[in-house]
Amino acid sequence: MKNTYLIHISILFFILGCKENEASKSQATFQDGETAIETKDKIAILNFGTFHFGQTSDANTTEFDEKNKRNQDEAKEIAKQLSLFKPTVLIVETRPENNLQIQEEYEAYVANPKMTFEQPSEIELLAFELGRLCNTKKIYGIDHKMSYNYNIGNEIINQVDSNMHDAYYTRLDNFYPNNFLVQDSLSLLEKLKITNTKEYLDFMIEVNADMLTHVGTNEGFEGADEAAKYYQRNLRMYSNLNRLPLTKDDRVFILMGASHTAFFRDFIDRSPKYKMVNTLNYLK
Repeated sequence: MKNTYLIHISILFFILGCKENEASKSQATFQDGETAIETKDKIAILNFGTFHFGQTSDANTTEFDEKNKRNQDEAKEIAKQLSLFKPTVLIVETRPENNLQIQEEYEAYVANPKMTFEQPSEIELLAFELGRLCNTKKIYGIDHKMSYNYNIGNEIINQVDSNMHDAYYTRLDNFYPNNFLVQDSLSLLEKLKITNTKEYLDFMIEVNADMLTHVGTNEGFEGADEAAKYYQRNLRMYSNLNRLPLTKDDRVFILMGASHTAFFRDFIDRSPKYKMVNTLNYLK
């Protein structure tokens, strides 16, 4: 009986060992499959963050004369660097209901690149020129407007963490390198290199949304609720991206304000549909 018991135990461990090996093989196959999907079937995206060149309602602005010929030439040179990505689709920060208009304006520019714009933005100076250089046919807008009160911490009696909130917004230089905050003396290329680093994109989410979680009353979540609106806006913009008729053969260039770029970086990193290329590889 004892020998029979030991035989049964041995058989059980053998079966369990075989199943474990099969599971390991299956997991390895899945990981190999992920690599294959990433290289063959995912849609490549160059997720490019910028400040707004022209007039903007954003609370924070960067000094830049979009009508200055030298600045325009520098923007075109950056577009030339980005053209190595060879995008088949351009996506910009304008609402989808403007798609017909932005397509017409883009095609007019391609036909006459010497045309001038009364109030040129990053769309005209960067995206249009990039598309022209690459013979890109389609341009779409994915913006979704939603207001939120990023000043809520100064409008209520903050009973959550006023020390952190106030110290952060009044002395940002204590938390970040100075060139994050004061870029006016830098060239456009230097500004955009900083803007597209991981550190700066993290800063964009913190300063625009996450710091508001330090704001609220004892019984409320006023700051967190305002931050949630900004998350919601970016999720809706991402949903607009997912509505577009993109295929695995497309190479997509997305140009938006850096806080949106920061959210999209996180969304795309987790996506089974998209693959994000390294933006800094195209800024030399």
